[in-house]
Amino acid sequence: MSLPELEKKRELYRTEQKTVVFTNGCFDILHSGHVRYLTAARELGDILIVGMNSDASVRKLKGEGRPVNPAADRAEVLAGLRAVDHVVIFNEDTAEELVRRLQPDIYVKGGDYSLDRLPESAIVAAYGGRTVLVPMVEGRSTTNVIQRLQQSGAAAAGGEGKGDS
Repeated sequence: MSLPELEKKRELYRTEQKTVVFTNGCFDILHSGHVRYLTAARELGDILIVGMNSDASVRKLKGEGRPVNPAADRAEVLAGLRAVDHVVIFNEDTAEELVRRLQPDIYVKGGDYSLDRLPESAIVAAYGGRTVLVPMVEGRSTTNVIQRLQQSGAAAAGGEGKGDS
């Protein structure tokens, strides 16, 4: 969904007195940690909006070779999750502009962050919203998935694990 379309939806949700929750991230290779995180975020309100980093933004934040999956694919997978109501793609390093324009009631990030490391939390506090940090699922990250894939690929190249897959 485009940001202008989402802003119109946000106004509708405001008139319906629905609690809007917003979170953001790269969501490159979706895993159980993402699903649990998004489910926890959705449980905090009526509507969950996910801001997803564009391909260029992911590359800038995570380095060359990322994202593994292009933005259109990542957005489609996210939108297919029961917990997610809307997905909007953004190009910036942070979601400050999205937060400023959408003014969610609750802004959610993972427990690996702290409020002082989130420029969005100051924006949320300024208009009376709140920021919630959701605990991370240990051992679940896209980086871990990529490392396991690289290790299994190196093992297969070394003669282990040969066969059809």
